[in-house]
Parts: sequence; structure tokens; C-alpha cells
Amino acid sequence: MRPTHTFAAIDLGASSGRVMVARVGPESLRLEEVHRFPNRPVRVGGTLHWDILALYRGVLDGLRAAGAAAGGRLAGIGIDSWAVDYGLLDADGALLGNPVHYRDTRTEGAPEKVAAVLPPEELYAATGLQHLPFNTVYQLVAAQGTPLLTAADRLLMVPDLISYWLTGHTGTEITNASTTQLVDPRTRDWSPVVAARLGLDLGLFPPLRSPGDPAGLLRPEVLAETGLTGPVPVTAVGSHDTASAVVGVPAAGDDFAYIATGTWSLAGLELDRPVLTEESRAANFTNELGVDGTVRYLRNIMGLWLLQECLRTWEAQGDPQDLPALLDDAARAAPLRSVVDAGDPAFLAPDDMPRRIADACARTGQPEPRTPAEITRCVLDSLALAHRRAVEDARALSGREVNAVHIVGGGAHNTLLCQLTAEAIGLPVVAGPAEAAALGNVLVQARAAGVISGGLDRLRALLRTTQTLRYYDPAGDRTAWDEAADRIATGRGKEDGTCA
Repeated sequence: MRPTHTFAAIDLGASSGRVMVARVGPESLRLEEVHRFPNRPVRVGGTLHWDILALYRGVLDGLRAAGAAAGGRLAGIGIDSWAVDYGLLDADGALLGNPVHYRDTRTEGAPEKVAAVLPPEELYAATGLQHLPFNTVYQLVAAQGTPLLTAADRLLMVPDLISYWLTGHTGTEITNASTTQLVDPRTRDWSPVVAARLGLDLGLFPPLRSPGDPAGLLRPEVLAETGLTGPVPVTAVGSHDTASAVVGVPAAGDDFAYIATGTWSLAGLELDRPVLTEESRAANFTNELGVDGTVRYLRNIMGLWLLQECLRTWEAQGDPQDLPALLDDAARAAPLRSVVDAGDPAFLAPDDMPRRIADACARTGQPEPRTPAEITRCVLDSLALAHRRAVEDARALSGREVNAVHIVGGGAHNTLLCQLTAEAIGLPVVAGPAEAAALGNVLVQARAAGVISGGLDRLRALLRTTQTLRYYDPAGDRTAWDEAADRIATGRGKEDGTCA
């Protein structure tokens, strides 16, 4: 048997963090979770923050567990997380306050302020990024003139901040940098024009790194605290978790769409060049950078956040739900009775999601879902329709043919959502792996270390032979889906005042 090497993937999500251990060989890949820890935001003085020190403590505990599982030796470490958020360092390298959460309200009014200086069509033509009110560029404009930003010497995206604490070296990994709305996807470099127009200092950002680049070795004090035997290299991976997740899509060929599901659904295509047309901007598609020079052409959809918030509300109201039983009940509920626009910004903030979903149905003249099963079916039908619209729009805007849809991430476990997505889109769905981000993370590390070789096609071939996948056929008549899609489009028009 060929020898394997052990790598650790630090995978930080919006609700929890994990440290995964992968044993990788040229023809083998086995992944296990060794530590999971909560990611609980904290509101202080009216501002919602990430508890970044608690996350770092979870990372250290996870690396200690990884070392125990690997006999004290790791061949490498990679870090991925959510996008757009950052920490500020002073000239001595000290953190200036906890990073602010992207769901905080501080960016209210910032998009309008940016648009007054740099019209949306010009900003999109320069960066190709989907308009989202929490994009880093809006966070920075909102922070202009504040003491923290004025005192800052360096800005590090969340995974780069963790990497800095582990190694002492700073850098800006490019897949996450592309979510700042300050990167030109054609040059794969910063856009000095955008920064100058908005009065933002690109000197805050350390040099760009690409996935596979070395990011440093673990500091001696980190080795001592985790019990690891050095040297342990940290490698830049697709540090935006979706970039790693797309590496972890087990596709054969190029004619596939992907849906990375979790708190968000990110649905789109992998392209070799950005789509920067006005039609693409109007459709709210983003051109984020991927691994090996690719572009992740996708739309952000609210995702399972809708269901997660419903579950949280029901628990707070003294009516906790058993998720498997709830999904069984939802599968028996009336299909497509009521649907909502899963991309509606009205669902972005937390607080009483079941009520907001019912209100949205009432505003569009549909029956209000009342029971947990009815609300859950509404959420999953609506997500399947949002997936359908994103895939169809991406095909039309890019000219790329699609013959299959891959669902990766936590939503791959949701068999009802996978089946509904296949039926809504009318294409076969391949579900899995659920841990695509961690797998993409370790595959990039293993290739950088010389354990495996080849392009993305070779990495994905290894996934197809080592990971468990499920297949869903687009059974049934799509007429009901067509009608429900029209209902959402009509309801969207009514709420916008654009149709009767």
C-alpha cells in the first residue's frame, strides 16, 4: 500500500468551526472530524461582532486533537472560512477590536454612498462582484474616518488572520480577496481605480497569495500549545470556503453546475473567464476567483439559513423540532402550495423567520403556511426554485451547457431538498460530498506537498473513487414548477411595484 500523509483542514463556518484530518495518498483520501466548536456572534454596544478569540481557541484545540489523531505529526494545515469579513491590525501586529459580523447594520446607507461616487454598472464592470449590502467594500466605506480604521496598519480577511496568528506571516489569499469587491477578476489583482475612486487604501492589504502558495510554518509557541512536532507548514488554500468547496465537487468534465449548500446556497458554474456584461450585473451574478485560475460564476441565495432560523425560533418559543421527523412531515406536506423568493433581502436578518415567511406569502396572495411542516416545505420548495433560477440564468448568461447539477456541503444530507432541486431544474443531481470545503482544502494542500499531482480534473477523479455520492433523477412533471416559478416572478414584481 502506498504511504499516506496527514493534513489538517481548519474549516470555519458561520455557525460552527471544525478541524478535520485527512489521510491522503495518490489513490486514497479519508477524512474525519476531530474537533467541532460553536461560532457564536456577540453583540456589544449595538454592534454585532465575531468572537474571533473563541474561534482561535477552537482552532488550537482542534489542532491538538489533530495531532493526537496523527501521532503528533501533520504534513500541513490549510484554513478556509466565510468571506467578506476582516480584522484590523496596528503597526505592532495587535488586533484592533473584534471583527464585525457581516449581518451587522453598520453598512446601511453604504451602498448608496458608493453608488454616488462609483455607479453600480461601473463597479461591476471593474470587479464583477454581485451586489450584496455587506460586501467588504461597503464595510470599509462605512468605517471610513473611524478611529479603528484610521489606526490600522494591516487588514486581514478572517482566514488570513488565523493564519497570521499561527505563523506570524501576513498575506491575502486571492479567492477571499476577490469577495472584497476591490479585485479585478481579469487581472486577478487589486483594482487601483476602484480603490482610488472610493478613497480606500490598498496598502492595508498584505501581498496576494494563490492557493498552493506557502503561508509559513507554525510558530514555536503554537507547536508547544498543540503538542505538534515541527516543522508544520501552513499552505494557502481556497480560503473562501466556497472556493474550496468547488474544488471538492466530484464532477467529470466541464458541463456541470454546482450548488454549495449550507447557511447560504451558492449556485453557479466554474468558468475560465469572468462574465462582466450589464445583463450579468442585472441578474446579480458574481465573478469570484477560484483555484487554478478559474472563476466561480454564481449567485448567492439565502440558503438553509431560512430553515436554521425557523428551527431557532421554534426552540425559543418552546416548540423544538426534531429535524429528521420534520423533514419527513415536510415531504408529505402539499407541494408548492406557497413559495417565497429565497433571495429576498427581507430574510437576511435573524428573528422570527416563520412569521416573516408567512407574511411574505400573504403579501403575494398565497396561503400562509402555519405548521412547522408547512413552513419547512415552503422553505425547501422555495430554495429548489431559487436553485433552478440561478442555474438557468447562469447557463443563459455564460453560454455554458449544463448536463448535471452537483450539490455539496451540508445540504447534500437533505434528501428532500436534493430531490426537489432535481425536479425543479429538470436535470440529474449528484449529492455529496457534504464535507466538500474540507476536502477541497486538503486536496490543494496535498498537491502542493507533492502527494498527488494534476489539475482539478485529477483531484475530482480522486473524490469520485473515494467519497460516497447519491444520485437524484428529475422525476415528475415540471408544469407545477413552472407555475410556481411564475408565481414568484409575479410576486417579486408586485412587491417592487413593477407589475400588476
